[in-house]
Amino acid sequence: MSPQVVNMILLLILAALYLPMIVMLQRRHEGQENAAVLLSGYAIVALLLNVAEALRFGGQWNVDPQFAADLQVYGALLLSVLMILTVSVFTRRDPWTWLGIGAFWGLGIAVIIPNLFGLGDVIWTNGAITLTRERLAPAWAALGWLVFTVGAIVSVRSRHNRSKQPLLRNRLNYWLPVFLFILLSDILLIMGRQIPGNPIRLVAVMLAAFIVTTHDPPDLREVTRRVLIYIITSLVIVIFYVAGFSASQTAFNALPNYNPLVVGAGIAMLLSLIFTPLLSLVRRVVSRWFNLQEFHPSKTLHAYSEQISNILDMQKLANVAVGLIIEAMDISRGFLFLVDPERTGELIRSFRIRAVRNQGERQIKIISLTEENPIVKYFIQEQRPLLQYDLDLLPAYRSLSSSEREWFARLDAEVYLPIFSKREWIGMLALGAKISGNRYTEDDLVTLSALANQTAVALENARLVDNLVQLNTELRQAYRSLDKANRDLERLDQTKSDFISIASHELRTPLTTMIGYTEMLLEDESLSDMARNMLKGISKGTRRLHEIMDSMFDIAQIDTRTLQLHIVPVDASLLVKEVGTGLENTLKERKQTLIVDIPPLPMIKADPNLLKKLFQHLLGNAIKFTPNDGRITVTAKPASAQESELPNGGVEIIISDTGVGVDPESRDIIFSKFYQPGEIYKHSTSKTRFKGSGAGLGLALSKGIAEAHGGRIWVESQGYDEVNFPGSQFHVLLPLGNEETMAGTEVKLEIQ
Repeated sequence: MSPQVVNMILLLILAALYLPMIVMLQRRHEGQENAAVLLSGYAIVALLLNVAEALRFGGQWNVDPQFAADLQVYGALLLSVLMILTVSVFTRRDPWTWLGIGAFWGLGIAVIIPNLFGLGDVIWTNGAITLTRERLAPAWAALGWLVFTVGAIVSVRSRHNRSKQPLLRNRLNYWLPVFLFILLSDILLIMGRQIPGNPIRLVAVMLAAFIVTTHDPPDLREVTRRVLIYIITSLVIVIFYVAGFSASQTAFNALPNYNPLVVGAGIAMLLSLIFTPLLSLVRRVVSRWFNLQEFHPSKTLHAYSEQISNILDMQKLANVAVGLIIEAMDISRGFLFLVDPERTGELIRSFRIRAVRNQGERQIKIISLTEENPIVKYFIQEQRPLLQYDLDLLPAYRSLSSSEREWFARLDAEVYLPIFSKREWIGMLALGAKISGNRYTEDDLVTLSALANQTAVALENARLVDNLVQLNTELRQAYRSLDKANRDLERLDQTKSDFISIASHELRTPLTTMIGYTEMLLEDESLSDMARNMLKGISKGTRRLHEIMDSMFDIAQIDTRTLQLHIVPVDASLLVKEVGTGLENTLKERKQTLIVDIPPLPMIKADPNLLKKLFQHLLGNAIKFTPNDGRITVTAKPASAQESELPNGGVEIIISDTGVGVDPESRDIIFSKFYQPGEIYKHSTSKTRFKGSGAGLGLALSKGIAEAHGGRIWVESQGYDEVNFPGSQFHVLLPLGNEETMAGTEVKLEIQ
C-alpha cells in the first residue's frame, strides 16, 4: 500500500471522528438547541475540509496545491463565521449582526475572485512585501477570520464579566481552551504549516460540543486544582525518591553489603508513610492559592441542629438559621420564607410565599404561585435545591411570567432550598452567592438539603406557635370588637326603649282624646251614612293605634323592669275561655275552629289583665298564621316542680295550631321586639288577614309577661311549610304560689 493511500486513510479516520460529535449535537440539549445546530454545521464543514484534504493526499483529487491551500483558508473563514454565530446564540446575544457581517465578507470574496472592479495585478507594495490581485481574496479571507475569531473571544469574555453566576462563568471559561486550539490550528493553516488532518481543530470541536451539550460541566477551577495537586504530589514524590536514592548511593555505595533493591524498597516504604500527610499539605497549599475555603459538613450539621432545635420564635429562627448557614459557608445573604398553601379554585392550589423579616428591614413582596408553576412542580416532585442558573437558562422555566422572574431576580439569590414537613411544602431558604465567588458544589447542595430538612421540624413548631399567637391576637381583637358591638347594641336597645316609652306616653293622651270625640260624633243621629262610615273607620284605626301604644308602653315597662303586677288568684282556664270567646267573630271571619279543652287546674296568682293580653296575642298570632278552615287547640296540664324546674310547680298551657309553622332557626328570634317573619313592605293593619303583619310586639310582650310572672314561654314546630302546614305549639309555663287550691273548673269550648 502506497504512502499516499495510507495518508488518505489516516486523514479519513480523523474526519470520521467528527461524526459522533455531529450525532451528539443533534440531540440538542435543552436550552441550547440553536447553538447545537450551528456547531453541527461547524463540524460538518470541518469534516468536508478534512475529506477534501484526504482525497488530495491520496491522489483522488488533482488540484493545484495553492488552490487547495486557499480553499482551506476560505474554509477557516466560514468556520469562524459559524463559531461567532454559535457563541452569539450560546451567550443569548443577537446573531443577526454577525450574520450580516459574514455575508458582507462573503460578498467581498465573490467580488474579488472574478475581479469585478478591474483591479491591477499589484494591489499594494512597500518594496519588501507585495500584495497581488491573486492573493487578495485569501488575504481578505484571513482578515475576516481574524475579525470573527476575535469577536467570538470578546463576546464570551464580555458575557463572563457581566455574569454574577459562578456556574455560568464556569461554563464560559471552557470556551477559552476552545479558542486557543482554534487560534493555534488556523494560524498554522494560514501560515502554510498546517498539520495533516488538522487534529487540533478536532480537539477544539470536541470541547465545544461538550460545552454546548453539558448544562452544568465540572468546575474548571476544581479540575485544575485536582490536576495541579496530582502533578505537584507526583513531582515531590519523584524528587524525593531520586534524591533519596542518589543520596543512599553516595553514602552507602562503598559498603560491602550494599543492595540498591533494598535501599529502593526502604525509600518506597518511607514515601508510603508520608504520602497521606504530603497529599493533605499539598491540598491545603493549592486550595489557598485558589482561594478555596475548607468546609466541614458534619460539624456544621451538628452545630446547626443544636442551635435551632428549641427555637419557637419565627423571627429568631430565621435569624439563627440563616446566620449559621451564612457563617459556615461564607455566603453573602440569605432569606427564610414561609409557604402557605391556599385554594384559588375548586381543583387548583396555590402557594403563598412570604418572607420572615425583622422590623425595619427591607420588606419583600408576597408572591403566590399556583401548583402548575414550573418552580412549584420542581420543588414538589423533586424536593431538591433549585439554582438561579437553571431558572435563567433551562427551557422548563420559560413559562414564568415577567413578574415572577423579577421577584426571584430581586432576591439576588443563587440557590433556593425547599423545606418540607410530612410531604407538605412549608418553607424555603434563598441563599446568595458565596463571597469568594466560588460556585456551589454538589457536596454543598447535599449539605444544604440536609440543613433544610433539619429546619423543617423547627419551622413547623415555630409556625404552630406563630399561628397560635396570631390566633390569640385575632381572638382578642374579636373580643374587643364584640364587646364594642354589644355596648353599641345596648345603647341602641336603650335608645329604642326610651323612644318606645316616650312615644307611648306622648301618644296615649291624644289618642284617648281622638277616641272620645269620635264616639261622641258617632252618637249624633243627624250624620249622613258617608260621614258615619268615615268616623267608624277613624275610630277603628284609632283604637288599633291605641292598642299598639298600649303594647309599646308595656314593652317599655318590661325593658325598664317597671312593669307593675296586680297579683290576685286567677283561674287560668276561665281566663283562656274568656279570651277565646272574645275572638269568636274573628274565628268565624277566617272559618277557623277554636277548641279549648282544659282540665281542672290549680289557681295561680297572677295579673289577670296582663295574662289576658298574653293569651290574646298568642291566640291572635295562631289565627293570623293558620289558613282558613284551620284548627286551633288550647290544652293545659299541671307541671310538677321537677318537670318545670319551679319550686312549687306550675301550670303549662299549650296553644296548638295547624298553621305554617316556625322555622327551627327562628324559634328564639320570633320573641324579639319588632321581629317580622316576612318582608316589611307587606305590613298590614289587619288583625285577621292570613300572614298579615303587625307591629311585631305581640310575642315579645307575651314573653315579657310570662317572665315577669316568673314563668317562661317557648315554641315547638317541625318547621316552616306553607304547603303541608305542620303547625306550631306555643307553651306557656306559669308558676304556682305557696297556697294554691284546685280551681275545680273544667273548661270545654269549641268555636267555629
